[in-house]
Amino acid sequence: MDPRIARIRRKLAAIPFQALRSHSFGEEKHQFRLGPKLTSAHIAAFEAEHDIALPDPFRQFLRHDGGSGAAPFYGIMPVERWSLFVMNPAEEPGAPRGFDAAGRESRASDLFLHIIEMGCADVCLLGVTGPLTGRILIGNSDGYWGPNVSSATDFLDWYERWLNHMSDGRDNRALELTSPRLRAHPNRHRMAPKL
Repeated sequence: MDPRIARIRRKLAAIPFQALRSHSFGEEKHQFRLGPKLTSAHIAAFEAEHDIALPDPFRQFLRHDGGSGAAPFYGIMPVERWSLFVMNPAEEPGAPRGFDAAGRESRASDLFLHIIEMGCADVCLLGVTGPLTGRILIGNSDGYWGPNVSSATDFLDWYERWLNHMSDGRDNRALELTSPRLRAHPNRHRMAPKL
């Protein structure tokens, strides 16, 4: 088992009790609780049904920490709500790109799994095929902004970064974190740094 798994579990258990932690958008929904762990059989059935292999760090999280719940934004959705997406082609260099549901005919494209609820047309995706396999992307399915690829090397690094930033009371727009200092300031919408 990856040593980050137990470390993440300890950090997650401590976060709700830290007085000077950051506020995480959507925390009211998941309340820093994880849903039941997924069995190897459940994960294998999902992979077989969708003809994909989940990146190992994410698979380990599901097996040893939880299959839904606490995460940035509104949290990890239950496996029954996960869906595959493909990134829309670039219209012009540097322009935002959206995402569409992946049909069977698009399976030759790079695939991204929608695992975290952000609300509206915003999506938090895990790369499952292609050069971004294992990386987290955040964007808008309609292509209004993003996608932004996290610099974290895999799901566990990304998840632990969220916990670390919360514990440190740091702002982070990419993870929708707002520090206690910033929440108390009357001009907080003007002070948040862009990351």
